[in-house]
Amino acid sequence: MNQICERIQAMHGRIQTAAERFGRRPEDIRLLAVSKTQPAEAVAAALACGQQAFGENYVSELTDKARALADRGVTWHFIGPIQGNKTRAIAETAQWVHSVDRERIARRLNDQRPESLPPLQVCIQVNISGEATKSGVDEAALLALAETVAALPRLRLRGLMAIPAPSDDFDTQRRAFARLRQAREDLIRRGHTLDTLSMGMSDDLEAAIAEGATLVRVGTAIFGSRSG
Repeated sequence: MNQICERIQAMHGRIQTAAERFGRRPEDIRLLAVSKTQPAEAVAAALACGQQAFGENYVSELTDKARALADRGVTWHFIGPIQGNKTRAIAETAQWVHSVDRERIARRLNDQRPESLPPLQVCIQVNISGEATKSGVDEAALLALAETVAALPRLRLRGLMAIPAPSDDFDTQRRAFARLRQAREDLIRRGHTLDTLSMGMSDDLEAAIAEGATLVRVGTAIFGSRSG
């Protein structure tokens, strides 16, 4: 547990340093601990260190950990690709979904979100690098999908998410994240109230923060590699 706490503190320090470098307020940037493949015990250890928001890529892990850690105040974010036959479990368990990329998925999440729960907080995933193997809506189709999501009563459109093509070049990283920032600004100009840019991971979070990230997703740098 001490290692996890030290890593979380180090990550907050890294976020603060980047925020100050690029004229941002550190408190405007949240850390999402990506707990995929990690046991519930590791999530519990991070909870004990003050981390409340966790991201899961696989529906079975999301539901299992949510049951194991019920009533612990966890905010669950689903960040992986969404299959049509898995939407109910996501809608019933998660508070946030970052990976909505088509109308059918949005409508299923809306229809399956229990009335007893608050609206599901949604980010639309955008394929900003145009990768054939990457999930996400094309930029040209983003406006239509945003209009659909915003009109669904059991969803609340909060912002955009992206996973750009990997690059070790800082300027290349920034250009990719700038495209997502610009896409959000375009939607805001069209009347959408969006406060979230989910972008940046361990290898590129400084570039993401430079371009306005409000939520960065970090896994191995917090939990380490899962043994076994």
